[in-house]
Amino acid sequence: MTIPTPTLEAAPEPTSASPSNARGKGRMPPGLKHSLPFYSFKPWVKLGSPILLFEHLLKTYGNIAHYRFLGTPIIFINDPEYIREILVTQASSFVKERTVRRMKVLLGEGLITSDDPIHMRQRKIAAPAFHRQRIAAYGDQIVACALHQREAWRPNQHIDISAASMQLSLEIVARTLFNTEVTADIRSINDEVNTIMGLYNFIVAFPKIESFIHLPIPGIMKFRRSKARLDAVVDRLIQEHREAATRGEPDRGDLLSMLLASKYESDDPTQQTGMSDEQVRDEVLTIFLAGYETVANGLTWTWYLLSQNPHIEAKLHAELDAVLGTGPTQRLPTLADYPALRYTEQVFAESMRLYPPAWAMGRMSTKPITLGPYTIPAGAHFFFSQYIMGRDPQYFPDPLRFDPDRFSPENKAARAKFTYFPFGGGSRQCIGESFAWMEGVFSIATLAQRWRMTYLGSTPPEVQAKITLRPRDPLMMQLIPR
Repeated sequence: MTIPTPTLEAAPEPTSASPSNARGKGRMPPGLKHSLPFYSFKPWVKLGSPILLFEHLLKTYGNIAHYRFLGTPIIFINDPEYIREILVTQASSFVKERTVRRMKVLLGEGLITSDDPIHMRQRKIAAPAFHRQRIAAYGDQIVACALHQREAWRPNQHIDISAASMQLSLEIVARTLFNTEVTADIRSINDEVNTIMGLYNFIVAFPKIESFIHLPIPGIMKFRRSKARLDAVVDRLIQEHREAATRGEPDRGDLLSMLLASKYESDDPTQQTGMSDEQVRDEVLTIFLAGYETVANGLTWTWYLLSQNPHIEAKLHAELDAVLGTGPTQRLPTLADYPALRYTEQVFAESMRLYPPAWAMGRMSTKPITLGPYTIPAGAHFFFSQYIMGRDPQYFPDPLRFDPDRFSPENKAARAKFTYFPFGGGSRQCIGESFAWMEGVFSIATLAQRWRMTYLGSTPPEVQAKITLRPRDPLMMQLIPR
């Protein structure tokens, strides 16, 4: 997920930003001389805007740089091989860093925030819900939700496409993964998430917030109220599923049913136990938020980019017409069409390059780490940004140009793996990645069959880098029938 604005104290400024001028094995990477607060007057240091800092580090020091914050060493990495080392090769030497651990006040010990062995155990339990055969069964439900939205739209209507995408994705996750009707309290999840997003910087920056979570501090009280309302929604879902099982109703086969039916492995079969309601709630809340928030943001930016690139939009429409027909013969997409909607998938992929919903990742080392010529101590925090790498010309020439052909099979095969990782990588790669791709492709295809969109803003939308990469303001569009 996201990032704080930490800091580091480094060795003297290097004479060159080139990584080839490494200062010898056992040394720290180049970086800032002083702790980050020393530079607080600089335009690239701004609370809640770590992207500015990362851009400065890359420009000044190259693909690996370091700084200090309150004595903690922090390493910024923009090199795919170093990222592979952290996420794959040396993954056992890392745990989630402070920012993600801080989100335990919201998500508990869910898949995003937990470390092994809890993470491995919970992932094994949830995995069947994201098996290829299960995801295939979700396709028709995704299309049905998108169809419901497109039929409710009217010609020349002005909509906030960010809010519309959030509502669509929330409905898809509720129906597919939790087999529940989208009631008023389900829709209220989006309001509570918006409140918590607004408090994100406060939550991350507040020292030891876990120790103060029950005190009457205004920001914490606001967070606590939203968290309580989210918990109440999830608790209702758990209760309904448990009551259905008690009545002898057949297993619904959805994710929540799987979580409730799961048993922890034990050498003694008589000692196997299921998940507590609190553990189930942590996982449900995690998957609800991760499952709808990220795809919704990906869709939001996709519609904006299509509105700014009519030639790409025309090519997308040509594929939809060729695969799904036109006029009286037009039909909705089905699972059988999914492989043929290749350009639609490329559009979604290119959108997530420029505006990755999960815009940065972090880890903390539990032992000294060697990366190339550098040795970094235990307890260091490592950050790498999908947003920064996706806009770096050394990996993506002419990076600000929207070009879905970057994701043709041959161009994908020619790139190093960790130059593009919108869903993370390694053993903690997003469990719902395949689901997210299907949701994105079918939502785009279903809506774009009927509608085009015109951006109503006078300037490009500004990004807001919090837990996910959202537009800072409502992203208003005018709906144009095709």
